[in-house]
Amino acid sequence: MPYTVYKAEERGRAEHGWLHTRFSFSFADWYDPERMGFGALRVINDDVIDADSGFDLHPHNNMEIITIVMEGAVTHGDSIGNQEVVPAGDVQVMSAGTGVVHSEHNNSLDETLKLFQIWILPKSRNIEPPSRTEIFWDAVEA
Repeated sequence: MPYTVYKAEERGRAEHGWLHTRFSFSFADWYDPERMGFGALRVINDDVIDADSGFDLHPHNNMEIITIVMEGAVTHGDSIGNQEVVPAGDVQVMSAGTGVVHSEHNNSLDETLKLFQIWILPKSRNIEPPSRTEIFWDAVEA
């Protein structure tokens, strides 16, 4: 089976002052028609978020979103009623279904947050999102 290697330095990138990110597939303002994902895998972003900053409320729908926290802790809040702190070594899974509005912040005043965010197209579209995001503790070594 033929395969393609994408080197780390060939990834898309964005610098937003508080957010330093690398994209494995086309995302935001970085577009490469040859890199739109792999099967159901749509996004692999490598994010570094400065202390006391993050993503304010924003919507997602029809996407399975996996967040793997490598360093620091992400504070997640959403329209379903979840409010969680996900520390390094833990993995969070959110099924957005018909729509979820959420925020992700690094509430530390002095530590950088490093995480991978992976988006997967759902098997079924427009399902009602579950009432709880899933957190898998001790899923990865920090």
